[in-house]
Amino acid sequence: MSNKDNEGFAAHDEKQDHDVPDETYNQQTLGEAGVWRATLAEAQAANAHEHSFTVREALRAYPWAVFWSFAVSMAIIMEGYDTILVGSLYAYPTFAQKFGKFSLATNNYQIPAAWQSAMGSGPQAGAFIGAIANGFFIQRFGYKPAFMIGLVLMISFIFISFFGMTIQLQAAAQILCGVPWGIFATIGSAYASELCPHVLRPYLTSYVNLCFATGQFIGAGVLQSLLTRGDQWAWRIPFALQWLWPPFLVLAAIFMPESPWHLVRKGKYIEAEKSLLRLMADHEKPHARPVVAMMIHTNNIEQGLTEGTSYLDCFKGDNLRRTEIGCLSFLGQITCGIQFAFSATYFFQQAGVSSSASYKLNLGGTAISFLGTILSWFLMRNFGRRTLYLTGFVLMTLWLFLIGCLDLSHHPSVKWGQAALCLIWLATFSLTVGPLGWAIAPEVSSTRLRSKSVVLARNSYYLGQTVSTVIEPYMINPTAGNWRGKTGYFWCGTALVTVVWAFFRLPETKGRTYEELDLMFAAKIPTLKFKNYRVDAYSEDATNQVKEL
Repeated sequence: MSNKDNEGFAAHDEKQDHDVPDETYNQQTLGEAGVWRATLAEAQAANAHEHSFTVREALRAYPWAVFWSFAVSMAIIMEGYDTILVGSLYAYPTFAQKFGKFSLATNNYQIPAAWQSAMGSGPQAGAFIGAIANGFFIQRFGYKPAFMIGLVLMISFIFISFFGMTIQLQAAAQILCGVPWGIFATIGSAYASELCPHVLRPYLTSYVNLCFATGQFIGAGVLQSLLTRGDQWAWRIPFALQWLWPPFLVLAAIFMPESPWHLVRKGKYIEAEKSLLRLMADHEKPHARPVVAMMIHTNNIEQGLTEGTSYLDCFKGDNLRRTEIGCLSFLGQITCGIQFAFSATYFFQQAGVSSSASYKLNLGGTAISFLGTILSWFLMRNFGRRTLYLTGFVLMTLWLFLIGCLDLSHHPSVKWGQAALCLIWLATFSLTVGPLGWAIAPEVSSTRLRSKSVVLARNSYYLGQTVSTVIEPYMINPTAGNWRGKTGYFWCGTALVTVVWAFFRLPETKGRTYEELDLMFAAKIPTLKFKNYRVDAYSEDATNQVKEL
């Protein structure tokens, strides 16, 4: 930590050790003397100004922050598209005939459970590697170069999916495509969280989930439209369509602004202010310097709390709690039963629903996911993260239990009841846990460790997804466990465990700036009392910075 970078924090300590008048304290400088300077009073004014924003005012003040967050997060559409593509192709007649084996038990072609697991879990292995590498790359070079590299890799690896004519090549293609998925998934929410004021944070970070749902909606529509084709193009065309949107994203990558938070962490304050000016409307630009000063002040606070920025530092001191919250809240997207209830095309078919009806249900489900994420923004405005997360999990636990109970009956209409509950589960997920998983992880992390914290959180998801995609086929495949709807009991149990964790460990972070969250975690505020504290990040007296209301 350089003397220049720590100048503001050292001044803060000096004020506490010596009785310096308030005016002198507030005039302490941040930045580099003779190059870029701002006062602590300006940083405090920026904090107050940010707290004064309504959603509408923030949208007017930061229109380009919204635009670039949306543009970069759209890369997740490709992950959502390919995720539903691979999961649904197991039950796709032409794909199963090309890469599967004829089953006497079902009187049709089936992809062996082992290869279902390989193709399902392989992308998560690739994404895990891509995300870990991306954490190092963002810290060293920034978001812009990392985004461009992910796009180049994505364009290249699609060739293997399109031209691969063996199940081995298809599995290899999914593993390799997972690498850029890991890059995109850990850029989208982190980048969005660093461009916008806190009142827009939940909307722009959870927008990533909307992009994921959009990709799944497009994928389901493409599969439905090609279902009647009886040749190889029925499955090759969906792979080829992945080449459509990378060129537009490459253009965005060329012009996207670098995160001002990243530039502040690198000590490039002039560049940070220039980047911030690109995100603001004209009437907001006079506030650019104070906002950068607030970023420097936050960075200095975190430097005083922890020196390092490595993955190991995510597990030290107060950051351990923050890492736990980010990782387990994201893992909750798996433990809630997503592998079973979200991608239910294969389950519908094993329950006796026709291929055509299964894909129509799947298409309807992705539409519900899309609309649910949009509606979740209105819920986030009125309810806290903790309330929505817990409510969503309790309801999904109930739906999974009911799906399992229905399977105890052999009545022909049971399959439609289970299909309806899967869609209700999906609506609940899309209103609560789905978007919140993307929003919580970047919000609770420290700014200096954000890229790595989001990587760890997303990799927790990938590890959980790897396990679930390995075991799910063995539970539901008619040539293996053949649990059918009783699989809901298993995921009901994992969801119930997550409910218990969230009640005792997930704090309420709504309405807090990053510097306020830094002080609250440093003060070790109990989870159940988190929303009952007042924070003054600019108090000269450390004992008054975090106080219970």
